[in-house]
Amino acid sequence: MLSLFDLVARGQVAWKMRSWRQCVDRVQARVASQTSLTDHELRQQWLSLRYKSRCGENLDALQPEALGLACVAAERALGIRAYPVQILGAVALHAGAIAEMQTGEGKTLTAALAGCLAALPGLGVHVATANDYLAARDAHWTSPLFARLGLTVTSITQETERAARVAAYRSDVTYTTARELGFDFLRDRLAQRAARERKMLYDARDPLGSSGTVEPVQRGLHCAIVDEADSLLIDEARVPLVISATSPAAKQEIATFHWATATARELRFPEHFSHDVREHRVELTSAGRAKARELASADVARLTSDQIYDALERAVRVERELIRDRHYVVRDDQIVIVDEFTGRLAEGRQWRGGLHQAVESREGLKVTPPTSPAARITVQEFFTRYKSLAGMTGTALSAASEFRVFFQRPVASIPTHRPCARRVEPTCVFASQEAKAQAILAETRDLHTIGRPILIGTRSIDKSEQLSELFRVAGLTHEVLHARRLAQEADLVGRAGHLGRVTIATNMAGRGTDIVLGPGVADLGGLHVIGTELHDSSRIDRQLFGRCARQGDPGSVRQFLSLGDDILEQAFGRESTEKLLTRYAGSTTEINQLEPLFRKAQAALERKQFQERQLLVYHAKARREQLAPLGYDPFLDLAEE
Repeated sequence: MLSLFDLVARGQVAWKMRSWRQCVDRVQARVASQTSLTDHELRQQWLSLRYKSRCGENLDALQPEALGLACVAAERALGIRAYPVQILGAVALHAGAIAEMQTGEGKTLTAALAGCLAALPGLGVHVATANDYLAARDAHWTSPLFARLGLTVTSITQETERAARVAAYRSDVTYTTARELGFDFLRDRLAQRAARERKMLYDARDPLGSSGTVEPVQRGLHCAIVDEADSLLIDEARVPLVISATSPAAKQEIATFHWATATARELRFPEHFSHDVREHRVELTSAGRAKARELASADVARLTSDQIYDALERAVRVERELIRDRHYVVRDDQIVIVDEFTGRLAEGRQWRGGLHQAVESREGLKVTPPTSPAARITVQEFFTRYKSLAGMTGTALSAASEFRVFFQRPVASIPTHRPCARRVEPTCVFASQEAKAQAILAETRDLHTIGRPILIGTRSIDKSEQLSELFRVAGLTHEVLHARRLAQEADLVGRAGHLGRVTIATNMAGRGTDIVLGPGVADLGGLHVIGTELHDSSRIDRQLFGRCARQGDPGSVRQFLSLGDDILEQAFGRESTEKLLTRYAGSTTEINQLEPLFRKAQAALERKQFQERQLLVYHAKARREQLAPLGYDPFLDLAEE
């Protein structure tokens, strides 16, 4: 049931939507009158708007003419005429809303139109995308549009050097990732602090001397447009962006990791330790502590008992919880984390608290020296520092309260250009993973026989591989798309709607790439999407199902579940799940009456995550209030807390 606060908020958005629609009508009227302009006249009118903006005229007053010129430029430069709903999306973004636009509705062009308007004051616009590939792709694709208006656009990826970053941030519009934006923000703060300290040193030695200044990479946080806003601002809100310094006791700590890895394999559950799956906590029993002291070697002789126990509990947790090809992959003798929300490789990210080094030790790799944070900010904290913030996603309404509470952003549901023709088939629930897999194989084979393309979404790389092996044995031709093949991701997803294609994809791999139906596929019923498990968040499931039936195309979806799925144990614990498995052991028929249990588990995990994000906001605010009066920088001082 919606609260009064929610009802009032929805009423306010509905009122705004009416005014936004009126603005769309004015933009379309401008487009009709501006279509006859020559390219030179188009550029001159845009320069006139830019002059007015930089003289202080409000962008709201310039919006109809500016968006009209941008639409004309888009049609000439890209060969695409903006739909009214795309213009409506751009108007909503300009108003600082989170625009819910369904898959295939043209969010890239919508962001570009809003970016043109936001770039008029010349203060810089940052478009945050999910990964480096999308940042480079979108910047390249939209560059002809911006060039028509005399605007500059660039992209920043992980490989971009510092000098190129400085130039990129001086562009009118910069496409990059939240990770690069946040790290550049932290590096600038660290550099500015170092410059101040050097200046103080030089001033003390020589009052006439000067240490010079350091040019910051960024020129300020003026306007951000966030693509996949639910993923970046909600799911990844707690992800800390950390710049670290090497620990002085690195040698001792590395030896401790190796000892703990070897010793953890000697311990037995539940004799030596307890394990709380939901809280991700391992605790040694009395017998386990005695075993640890018995197996202690010279490598840990200088450590206290608590340090030994902590190292061992961490190693046991790694052995039991972090699974290769599900939570991480080994690439070029390095551990690369797999993002749990997107199924993509989280390049450059490391687990905190020694977990990363414990995994390296477990895999027999060179253990990287433990580090201590020198600068730290969460994704959530970072984006709240922008003067203007807006975003787009296909699943915003279900997170509307979080966007309002954490970012003070309303959510606007943008209608589709054509009515949605997606057909939702009944959910199928099975007692075992094996029975579920066989049912998925049977449905895939039946649809494949008539030529319909099928996209199958999994939660992890190892489960993709298991399903792929089942299909291979059955002689079913298919493609596997996961984090290991990031370079081919967009191409494989782009062809997933062609006749006879079967694609197995981790979670939301390929998000940001449209699946266009091949010739004849619409007549067969369009793309069929299969979900193999529920995710912790219902929004991720909706994103997967949104891959079909784009732009009024036909399509269908079905969810398959089993009592062995991770979500039940995560929500209710191992003991409760084992009771269910025992009760229905041996059952090969569908037990669809248990579907509400899975929805209840998903809702419980969503509540838990919401509470964790609330706690994060509370601690971040308390931290700033505590440090500010003391003259500390909340992102640099005491960064480890």
